[in-house]
Amino acid sequence: MDLTLLYRGPLASCDYDCPYCPFAKRRDTPAQLRTDRAALGRFADWARQQSGDRLSLLFTPWGEGLVRSWYRDTLAALSHERHIERVAIQTNLSCRTDWLADADPDTLALWCTYHPGQTPYDRFLRKTREVAAHGVRFSVGVVGLPEHLEDAGRLRAALPGHVYLWVNAAEGHTYTDAEAEQWTALDPLFGYSRHPHRSAGLPCRTGESVISVDGDGTVRRCHFVRAELGNLYDGSYRAALAPRGCPLAVCDCHIGYVHLETLPLYDVFAGGVLERIPAAAPGNPASAPDGARVLGLVAAPPGRH
Repeated sequence: MDLTLLYRGPLASCDYDCPYCPFAKRRDTPAQLRTDRAALGRFADWARQQSGDRLSLLFTPWGEGLVRSWYRDTLAALSHERHIERVAIQTNLSCRTDWLADADPDTLALWCTYHPGQTPYDRFLRKTREVAAHGVRFSVGVVGLPEHLEDAGRLRAALPGHVYLWVNAAEGHTYTDAEAEQWTALDPLFGYSRHPHRSAGLPCRTGESVISVDGDGTVRRCHFVRAELGNLYDGSYRAALAPRGCPLAVCDCHIGYVHLETLPLYDVFAGGVLERIPAAAPGNPASAPDGARVLGLVAAPPGRH
């Protein structure tokens, strides 16, 4: 079986305090951190034992995982398992990067977010260069707030052309066509993020080949649908895996709508769905407009899927 798992344990503490972040904000106690570490270890042990399956793993913690040694050690170790095709994590890249030398760069990948105001621009850019020096695949992105536009432009100009810079539409923010054009100049795929996607009843890979797992092993089709499919550790989830339409009216988060079968994003991100790296990363859009159009790396008709 080929199975993609989105893992989110109880970790909620973060070294940043972004005002636009929808995630939980708290300081985890030592006991909470021990619980998170144990839950991650249990999940990693399960993943190692699934040698008869092909797994792809994306870690999407509420907080920042890579500042914790157990996340760094776990990702590095899992990257060497032959039956695990991809190990990726969402991160603000504030962590040390020397641990990347212990990982398999053909398997590990990072989904990095730059948060202006939380870290100096030069420091973040230096971190991306350290990741690149280790040969690890990564994407970089920002939240598309007006005050971030200048920094995002600087970052796009400084990154290598093959590194994809994505832009997430800010939650609750409405973009004029002129504003959207500015963001699309940096990220040709911004159109997919600009508006929520109608999803009610539409076929989605979640619940069939993609599942969400929490720290207790509870399996759901995705992070945004609360109905349970079973438990990872007793195997009860497997009987529930089946094609099914989305029960929600809309899907407005990339880690959700990327799996909608009505969107072409599995082709656009072929080989890099979990780490948000297009098959032909556009880099500076002006440098390869024809290739971008061929792969659909242009703004999608807003919210029409």
